[in-house]
Amino acid sequence: MSNFFDGETISATATAVGAAGVGIVRISGVDAINIAEKIFDKPLTQAEHGKIIFGHVKNFSGVLVDEAIALVMRAPKSYTRENVVELQCHGGSVVLREVLKLTFKAGARPAQRGEFTKRAFLNGRIDLTQAQAVLDVIQAKTSAALTVAQNQLAGRTSETIREIRRAILNSVAHIEATIDFPEDDLDGVILSEVDKNIAAQIERLNTLLKNQSAGKILREGLETAIIGKPNVGKSSLLNFFAKTERAIVTDIPGTTRDSIEEFVNVGGIPLKIIDTAGIRNSGDAVEKIGIARAKNCAQRAELILALFDSSRPLDDEDEEIFKLLHDRDALILLTKIDLPQITTAEDIAKKIPAAQVIELSLKSGAGTDKLLTAVGEHVGTIDFEMSFVRDEREADLLRRTVNHLREAQATINSNVGVDFVSIDLDAALECLSELTGESVSEDVLNEIFSKFCIGK
Repeated sequence: MSNFFDGETISATATAVGAAGVGIVRISGVDAINIAEKIFDKPLTQAEHGKIIFGHVKNFSGVLVDEAIALVMRAPKSYTRENVVELQCHGGSVVLREVLKLTFKAGARPAQRGEFTKRAFLNGRIDLTQAQAVLDVIQAKTSAALTVAQNQLAGRTSETIREIRRAILNSVAHIEATIDFPEDDLDGVILSEVDKNIAAQIERLNTLLKNQSAGKILREGLETAIIGKPNVGKSSLLNFFAKTERAIVTDIPGTTRDSIEEFVNVGGIPLKIIDTAGIRNSGDAVEKIGIARAKNCAQRAELILALFDSSRPLDDEDEEIFKLLHDRDALILLTKIDLPQITTAEDIAKKIPAAQVIELSLKSGAGTDKLLTAVGEHVGTIDFEMSFVRDEREADLLRRTVNHLREAQATINSNVGVDFVSIDLDAALECLSELTGESVSEDVLNEIFSKFCIGK
């Protein structure tokens, strides 16, 4: 793609807000080098690509703002495929804000959310699936999720889509050949080969769709609710997963009055753990709100960890927990097995016969290995090297592609003519083009890149 931004140069802080050793202001566009030179006390316009120059940022009155390093990247050998200058300053928020304001006074305009990556996409450096992978790299919550995001950024899914697209284009070319040379009477032979090819591509697309839930888990975390009545060990369980004192643990019922969220790593899988308020009858207005939120978390969670205290008999409050577990995906945790047991796994099985019961002591660590194994088994085996569907938009486009291919198969079987098959295949190709961004509306692009941070 050609450069869509010849008249505009943008600037933004490319590093996180807060005190740090180094902070970066990034400038991108046709005038990036000239604009940087206006506020830098060393010449940049003749600098070679990749040149690093030490100097000072000064305002238009010549007053020193900060010492800095200017890194010059000339088009098309930059992230955006435009001229880019990065001013690497000290990392304080005040100094970066001052340097950024100077770039605006020198002629740049503020970058929009994700605009650097949007330019990289529009200028043909990456496709849309790779552009979205940039965000996944930034937000990766485990090393496994990072591996998947890096593979997507490197083009793992893009290449799979391109292979499917090439295969469909090959069928279109064969069909067009039969239309151009009808005297050869090859319709039956060609359509048989096209039908086989379509079936193979449908299978590949369905494999991608099967990975949708795994991709969502790696990106967003498996939403996991910890529920139970007060003092059964919910906060201790959160602290176990988080490997830190994330929640307050006391013998006083009702300590946790609101939901506490924490992302944790279980075998490379990110879990979004939610420690909820103890479910019981309470007259406290604030605690009632927390209990209502706990029940709501249990209703929407993808996995429930339901805790029951083995050192106490089951009571009416436990019965409330059992009601929440009806037809839900849950692991039953029988806690405090280091104490004399009153409630057993057999007692729990009478209430929920099909449930998996894990006995454990968070104090001694007994049973925690079984818990981690059970959570991993719930998620299932994920091949981190596979191509993944990132979100519902991509999944919808893949499903629409499959539908068009099935329509092409139906057209072949109805014997209405090869040209009608080509229409269905063209519709499938259009969906794949929208997936990679070769054919996509401005509204869709704006929605995608609005989720990025300003400096990316």
